[in-house]
Amino acid sequence: AAVTGTVDVEPLLLFAIIFFWTPPHFWALALFRSDDYARAGIPMLPNVAGPDATRLQILLYTIVLIAVAAAPWALGYFDAVYGIVSLILGAGMLALAINVYVRRERSQSLRATRKLFAFSILYLFALFATLLAEVVFRALAPMVGGA
Repeated sequence: AAVTGTVDVEPLLLFAIIFFWTPPHFWALALFRSDDYARAGIPMLPNVAGPDATRLQILLYTIVLIAVAAAPWALGYFDAVYGIVSLILGAGMLALAINVYVRRERSQSLRATRKLFAFSILYLFALFATLLAEVVFRALAPMVGGA
């Protein structure tokens, strides 16, 4: 958007991916660090709305994230490689979010939230690395094909 001077769908989709990725990522952290946030007086969602409401929000945002992350492929901006990677990563993210939603016992809950938090970092990195790889491949393909 800064380069072209216009706001197109592509940068909005990238923004939306990060926007919907952020809550599950940070709320997973907030769930397993809720005691620390409470002691510090920081009003994170688990301390304000409770852990069950936080688990539900993580699950709902993850569902929306999967759809938004697949949108660049569904709308034809990226190829099947991105689409497949997006869906595989989304399935992993959803499985972990469901696990966070289901696991309510303290030790299982902490383990589930840590796994989701860690995977969410990998998720965003892999998703954007795949986007970058497709853009680089598109730029290099005419040079390689023409040689």
